[in-house]
Amino acid sequence: MDIPFSVEYLGLEEQEAVIRAMQAHALIGNGPICKAVEQQISAQFDCKHVLLTTSCTHALEMAMLSIGLGPGDEVILPSFTFVSTANCVVLRGATPVFAEIRADTLNLDPDDVRRRITPRTRAIVPVHYAGVGCDMDALRAICAEHKLLLIEDAAQGVDARYAGRYLGTIGDFGCYSFHGTKNIVCGEGGALLTNDDHLAAQARIIHEKGTNRAAFLLGLVDKYSWTAPGSSYVLSDVLAAILQVQLGKRETIRQKRAAIWQHYYAALAPLAAQGRITLPYVPPICETNYHIFHFHVGSAQIRQQVLGALNATGIRAVFHYVPLHTSPFGQAQGWNQSQLPITEHCSSTLLRLPLYPAMSAEQLAYVVEQTVALLERYAPAESIQPLAPRISA
Repeated sequence: MDIPFSVEYLGLEEQEAVIRAMQAHALIGNGPICKAVEQQISAQFDCKHVLLTTSCTHALEMAMLSIGLGPGDEVILPSFTFVSTANCVVLRGATPVFAEIRADTLNLDPDDVRRRITPRTRAIVPVHYAGVGCDMDALRAICAEHKLLLIEDAAQGVDARYAGRYLGTIGDFGCYSFHGTKNIVCGEGGALLTNDDHLAAQARIIHEKGTNRAAFLLGLVDKYSWTAPGSSYVLSDVLAAILQVQLGKRETIRQKRAAIWQHYYAALAPLAAQGRITLPYVPPICETNYHIFHFHVGSAQIRQQVLGALNATGIRAVFHYVPLHTSPFGQAQGWNQSQLPITEHCSSTLLRLPLYPAMSAEQLAYVVEQTVALLERYAPAESIQPLAPRISA
C-alpha cells in the first residue's frame, strides 16, 4: 500500500461552490462570501470578531501589528512550533523568548513561562499542539498578573475546546489555519479572532491595508484614507467558498478523525503499557479535534529506525518540528543558549501516523499492523526515558 500522511476531505460540494463563486464573479478578496464565512465562524465558534486571512501566518502577523509590537519587546512562545509563531515576532523587530513545553501535552509549561518574564515581555503565544489546549487558566492568570497579552496560535486547534470554550477564542487574539493539511481546509487560508472591540478595530485597519475603509463602509466616516501601517491580508472569495462548505462538514470531519485516532490509541495501548512508547495525552479539561495522532519512542535512534521502516512499507509517517532555538537562524541569533531539554528530547523521539477522514478500514488495519510489528522489533520494553514519562489517559 501507499498511504499518504494527510488527504483533504473534499467532495463535489466544494467544486460546485467554486463554480458558483466564479459565475458570480466573486473572485476578489474580502467580498460577500468572505463576509458570510466570517459570520459563520463567529456563530459556530462563539467569537465576536472574525477576519479571514490568507494564512494563519498572516493572522499572527496581524495580531502583532495590532498590539504595536516593536523593537525592544519580547514575546514568550514554545520552541517546539512552526516558524510562523516566531517569524511574526521577528518581523516586528522584537525578540522571541523560547520557553519549555510539558512532556505530556507538548504545550507550553506555565511554570517555565513565568520564569522567563522580564520588564520587556509584551505577550505570550501558546501553541495548541495536535488540537489539545494549553493550560489556558494558568496562562491567563500569568497575563493578568503581569499585564501581558495572550495570543493563541490555534493553527491546529480549530474545533477543539478548553473548558468548554473553543481554542482561539480564549486569549486576546486567536489565529486559525485552513491550510490543506489541517482538519478544515480551503487550500491556503486562516482567520484572526478576538472578542475585544478595541483590538478588533485595530485589526480591521491593518486588514484593510492600513486604511479606515471598514469604517467608511459602515458609514462612520465620509471617506477613507491611510491611517496606520497595514498590508493585504484578505482572503479571496473563491477560497472562502470552499471554506464555507468545509465548515458545514466540521462535525463529520471530527467524528471520522476521532474514530481513527481512537483506533490507533487502543491498538498501541499494550505497547505503551510495556514502556515501548508514550501515547498522546488529552487532559480532562480539553476536547481535542483529533488533528494529529503522535507517540514517542525511547530515543532518536529508535525513531529513525521505525520511521524509515514504516516509509519503506508505504506508510508515510513523519516526525515534526525541529526546535526553533536549534535551527540555523536560531543559532545565528544566539537563541540556542536556551535550556530546553524536554523540548529537544520530545522533538527527537516523536512520530506521527497518517490520519485523514477518508482512510479506509483496510488502510487503517495495515498501518496498525505494520506499526505494532515495527515497534515490537525496534522499540525495547521499558525504553522510555524519564524525560518523557508514560502518562495515563
